[in-house]
Amino acid sequence: MLKAYLQTFKKYSRLIMQLAHNQITLKYRKSYLGMLWSLLNPLLMILVLNFVFSSIFSRNIENFPVFLMCGRLIWDYHSESTKSAMGSIVGNSSLIKKVYVPKYAFPLSNSIAALVNMMFSLIALVIVMIFTHVQLRWTMLLFWVPMIYVFIFSTGLGLILAALNVFFRDVKYLYGVFLTLWMYLSALFYPAESLSEEAQQLIRFNPIFRYIDMMRGIILYGVMPTIKDNVICLSVGIAVLAVGLILFKKAQGRFILHI
Repeated sequence: MLKAYLQTFKKYSRLIMQLAHNQITLKYRKSYLGMLWSLLNPLLMILVLNFVFSSIFSRNIENFPVFLMCGRLIWDYHSESTKSAMGSIVGNSSLIKKVYVPKYAFPLSNSIAALVNMMFSLIALVIVMIFTHVQLRWTMLLFWVPMIYVFIFSTGLGLILAALNVFFRDVKYLYGVFLTLWMYLSALFYPAESLSEEAQQLIRFNPIFRYIDMMRGIILYGVMPTIKDNVICLSVGIAVLAVGLILFKKAQGRFILHI
C-alpha cells in the first residue's frame, strides 16, 4: 500500500503542490497585506497572549514571550492543519465528482499549506527572539526536527478526520470542542513543572506536548533531544499516519455516495 501511495504521490505531486498554493492564496484573498498576515498574525497574537498571561506565569519562566511562541508555533500548525484537512473532502466535492484526483491529495495539500504558514510563524519567532535577546545556541539548528514530527502526526490525524467527516458531519463540531481541551492540556501557557507529578506523567502521553517541549528545549534552553524522545515522537507520528492512510484508503471508495 505504501508503495502505491508513493507512486501516486510522485505522479500527482505537482497537482498537490498547486492545491496547497491555492489554499494559501485563497486564505488571504482580497486582503491588502496578503501573505504578510502569516507573519503579522503570530506577532500580534503573541503580544496579546503575553499581555494576558505574563503576569501569571512569567515569573517562573525564562523569556516568557519565546516560551509562549514556541508552543504557539507547533499548536497553531497542528490546529490549522487538522481542521482544514477535516473539511477538505466535503469542501472539494464538486471537483471530486467531475474528475479523478487521488482523494488523499486534498487533506495532504491542506497540511502542506499549513506548513508554509508555520514557516512564516518561524520568522516571527526569530523576530521575537531578537527583541528579547535570546542567547544563540547551536541546538537552534535542529528547529526542523519537531516541525517534521508534528507534520507527520497532524497529516495522519487529518486523514482520519477527513474520512470521518464525510460520514459523520458532527465530527467538525466535536473536534472543535476537543481542540480547546487539547490546547489546555498541551502546556502552551504554563510550565509543565507547575503541575503535580501525577499530572506531569499524564501530560506526557500528549504527543503535541512532546513536540512543543522539544521545540522549547531546542530554541530556549539549548537541550539536545534524547534518542528516547526522538524515537517516541517519530513512532507516534508514523503510527498515526499509518492508521490514517489505512482508514482513508478503506473509506475513500464510499466518499462519492456521501458528499
